[in-house]
Amino acid sequence: MKIGVILATNEHETAWNAFRFGVTALGAGHNVKIFLTGKGVEASDIKDEKFNVKEQTDKFIAAGGSMLACGTCLKSRNKDGTETCPLSTMKDMLKLIEESDKVLTFG
Repeated sequence: MKIGVILATNEHETAWNAFRFGVTALGAGHNVKIFLTGKGVEASDIKDEKFNVKEQTDKFIAAGGSMLACGTCLKSRNKDGTETCPLSTMKDMLKLIEESDKVLTFG
């Protein structure tokens, strides 16, 4: 199954759970893409010992997941896209939704 995840928050536990879900779904053989929007583009900056978002993000990428980030949201925070999370557009988010069998939103 193709699963799209939209992460729209920088709240530690919620972001951590979004990526944990992605890792679990990938482990079950699903294709997972996560689109970061709004405060979700700040997920890479979250530092929390209990809810280690960086660790889950790394596991997600290592397991074959892919991420996209809203370019407008990144630019409004003076951030750039990365190799593992490229700068994207609303058209990319629309495509993710159209291609997904299921879409979940965290935020």
